[in-house]
Amino acid sequence: MTDLTRAYAETLDAADPLAAFRDRFVLDPTVTYLDGNSLGRLPASTAERLRRAVEEEWGAGLIRSWADWMSLSAEVGDLIGTGILGARPGEVIVSDSTTVNLYKLAAAALDARPGRRVVVIDDDNFPTDLYVFQGLAAQRGLELRIVHTDLDAGLDPGALRAAVDTDVALVSLSHVAYRSGALVDMAAITRIAHDAGALTLWDLSHAAGSVPVPLSAAGADLAVGCTYKYLNGGPGAPAFLYVRSELQAALRQPIWGWFGQADQFTMGARYDPVPGIERFTVGTPSVLATYAVAEGARIVAEAGIGRLRAKGMALTSYLIELADAVLAPLGFSVASPRDAERRGAHVSLHHPAAWQVCQALLHRNVVPDFRTPDRLRLGPAPLYTRFTEVWEGVDRMRAIVAAGEHERYPA
Repeated sequence: MTDLTRAYAETLDAADPLAAFRDRFVLDPTVTYLDGNSLGRLPASTAERLRRAVEEEWGAGLIRSWADWMSLSAEVGDLIGTGILGARPGEVIVSDSTTVNLYKLAAAALDARPGRRVVVIDDDNFPTDLYVFQGLAAQRGLELRIVHTDLDAGLDPGALRAAVDTDVALVSLSHVAYRSGALVDMAAITRIAHDAGALTLWDLSHAAGSVPVPLSAAGADLAVGCTYKYLNGGPGAPAFLYVRSELQAALRQPIWGWFGQADQFTMGARYDPVPGIERFTVGTPSVLATYAVAEGARIVAEAGIGRLRAKGMALTSYLIELADAVLAPLGFSVASPRDAERRGAHVSLHHPAAWQVCQALLHRNVVPDFRTPDRLRLGPAPLYTRFTEVWEGVDRMRAIVAAGEHERYPA
């Protein structure tokens, strides 16, 4: 039986090997923040790095600073790829948004499998992924083969295997489900796709910085992800994309821009893409935002994905134990895999009044988020969240629902 006291949570914090990383972030001690899987905290170093970029590089250096800025997207991509994602140098670059990157890589993959007209996705994939593939299907006359996924338990590999045949060009899934946090076996899914001659495209938005992502070890082909969640790059931060080295020269993405052009400053009239990862970029990168991504990603890489995974499993297991003990009698149920090996770093709780509970928690300075249908999603980011914050969040939720405070908010 879990010790339900705050004192026990304090003993867990005292033994936390990542505790010192909390001091590397801007904190408001009055807020219990349990939404790091939506927007990561601000690293304390980011403001100073941006000040230098603005005042010294832009303000004083002006256009001369492009000598440093031109390679920034690839440098930060390598930091993310080799330090966090299990990729090799030259396989990850910071570019555009997750949605734009998904479109670019999906179109390139489909062109690389001519004669195959089927894309396999699942019905619990993130909505923007579904929309991108709906658009591609409408443009190209493709079949979208949609595999059903249990909202709480996650994807059944057997159901996916049954959907993949030699008509399939591409299989695209999320490594960690945005709603439930369910984690899929990247290597097993990739084998299923490759056995049928299909390519894989992974959305790593809820995985990068929270769980090991074995891109190279799994033989994954393509991937995209955002940097403003566990990588703490800030709101609207540019995304990243991954292309396995062996595929780069053979793939041509659909948006031909001058930052993907060989001999860029010869200003040639015909498009001739560079051979490496830069061919998947388009236009002028967001320099200031990429510096912010670098600050957040550097801290994640320093902490180490192994230690972050261990703490993420511990935090979410503790949250589930508390929820079973004190929230289940109030109508809550766990809507995420209970096996820590099968979930990422966030947990969803089902309650028929989840939206109202979320509003009441925000009023009490506890920050979760709401996801349909009737899910309260809690993301204790392992880099900076304390066990006492998990305890506080659950305790305030218990008090709110027991007192009926949430009933003040209309459904």
